[in-house]
Amino acid sequence: MNFIEAKVDGLALDMTTNAPVVILSPEGLEKVLPIWIGHAEAWGIAMQLSGVKPKRPMTYDLLVSVIKATESTIVRVEITELREQTFYARVHLACNGKNHEIDARPSDSIAVALKTGASIFVNEELFNIDAQTSERIGESSPLPTDPESLRERLKKINPEDFGKYSL
Repeated sequence: MNFIEAKVDGLALDMTTNAPVVILSPEGLEKVLPIWIGHAEAWGIAMQLSGVKPKRPMTYDLLVSVIKATESTIVRVEITELREQTFYARVHLACNGKNHEIDARPSDSIAVALKTGASIFVNEELFNIDAQTSERIGESSPLPTDPESLRERLKKINPEDFGKYSL
């Protein structure tokens, strides 16, 4: 697998599924990778992106505190594959001179990477999913991997929907 470093380009709400979408984009390429995630995970990512600190530690804060308390570091996170309509990820953790790869959901991996400053890498094949590939893996509609297609799909979103989450 070849990996490309990516950044979180933002969050959106897919009106057709009422699910939050985290948008990843690689440096220097006109591609995007939308990953549909849960509302709680979107909340954690949104708080980190906006710089809002919770009054009490959230789950991601607790995890980062445990990582620091054990003198571990998140080396990187990887979004590795899409299988049966589910994205997979790995968190690379360094602890006491040993490296560990931990299976994780992409949304959790992204939130932890944002909280720790770790790099996010995406299997480059995921940026090249086309209609034929989507049909082969069982997707009902192709994943949009170019910004214009994603923009068209998300155009139906009302600006008021972004205000549903308040702190």
